Amino acid sequence: MADGILGLGSGQAASLNSELIEKLKTAERKSAVAPIETKITNIATEKDTFAKIQTKVNELLDAVKPFDLFVSGGVTAFEQKSATTSGDSVTFDAADVKSLKNGATTVNIGKLAQKDVYQTETFTSKDTIVGAGNLTIGEETFDTNNKTYQQLADEITAKSGMNASVEQVDKDSFRLVIKSEESGTANELKIGGDASSTLGLDLTENHMLTAQDMEATVDGVKYSVSTNTLTVDGLKITANKVDSKNGDVFTSGSSINVVQDNTQLATQMQNFVTKYNDLVAMVDSEAYNSDSSIQDKSSIRNIVSQIKDKLFGSYGASNDKSVFNYGFELDKSGSLLLDTTKFNVAVQKDPIGLKDLFVGTAEKKGLGTTLKETLDDMRFSGGVLNLYESSMSRRETTLTADKTKAEDALNAKYAQLALQFSAYGAIINQMESSFGGLKMLINQSTSNN
Repeated sequence: MADGILGLGSGQAASLNSELIEKLKTAERKSAVAPIETKITNIATEKDTFAKIQTKVNELLDAVKPFDLFVSGGVTAFEQKSATTSGDSVTFDAADVKSLKNGATTVNIGKLAQKDVYQTETFTSKDTIVGAGNLTIGEETFDTNNKTYQQLADEITAKSGMNASVEQVDKDSFRLVIKSEESGTANELKIGGDASSTLGLDLTENHMLTAQDMEATVDGVKYSVSTNTLTVDGLKITANKVDSKNGDVFTSGSSINVVQDNTQLATQMQNFVTKYNDLVAMVDSEAYNSDSSIQDKSSIRNIVSQIKDKLFGSYGASNDKSVFNYGFELDKSGSLLLDTTKFNVAVQKDPIGLKDLFVGTAEKKGLGTTLKETLDDMRFSGGVLNLYESSMSRRETTLTADKTKAEDALNAKYAQLALQFSAYGAIINQMESSFGGLKMLINQSTSNN
């Protein structure tokens, strides 16, 4: 005879357990949640691919910056200069390379600018009371009575154009040292008053440095300035020492020779070509690949389209200049090539035309300037790169919310099912318990017969 009627008596309540619920939940999750997770994973891959494209755009941007009219620092690839120097009486620098004049500059230093420096006679401690009456320095008057040397030094330093300090000059001796803040005869210190004599400030041997101007000759022109630095034709000249003389004739000096430096132009231009080809190759590999993670292929094709539109345009005051006039070519695959021989000839024979093509002017911008602006615009709000990045973020946010919603719905459904299974199990157990008594009666009846 069968063990039970409709399964009763065979422990069917035990089959309505959490393991069964999890199996059902897992099966439904594959259709309700897993597809959303796949899309989120795909966006992560898409973001990684897009980041690589952005990197290539940034590399191209860096490569085109030397050809931008508004380049940071104001010096384009066509305005680079190099210099050779001789001598050590001065050092040369240029805050603005563009303003430098080509050619040689000769400098001779006759005097170095220096401050006015005085020292007092020695005393034994910073806390020694001066008590020497009034001390005048220029138009300032200092009462030294009932003041320590340190207090007097602090008062002098607080005034404009001068400073003072108490210096320990040997084991048991100190001096008050007074200096002009700036060098040059215009900043000399005129010291007087009763305290001047008492402190020994009127002694020649205590006037340690006398204020004087720098005297220099630059290409035969004489200069007398209060500092050891002057700027001539964009060239910053800093005097280090006095040059030797034989009578009135300098026997030593320093010089610098500034020349136009176009040696890096071809290298910089080749770098631009390389970065352009790298970007185009990457975009093409994603835009025309059905397996690409990029969803909006038209947008990334638009990146290259905008760049090509600028690259193959016409420039110059008369719109008569193109990259193809200066050694640029396209191969069979569409990659950009640079014939460095032709390009270097153009550098030598037509540097102005080449600069006009790439840099241009504020009124008629060149390729480099225009392309730099275009690449910048792509990254700014509303640009193709910015819009694509925002689109991915919105899609990811929406999918994450959808995933959360689907998981919450799935969890709620199977939480309810678990409660139902529990109730069904109790009912089945009751029915099986009742059936147990009936089964015993049937078995007894059968055995009696």
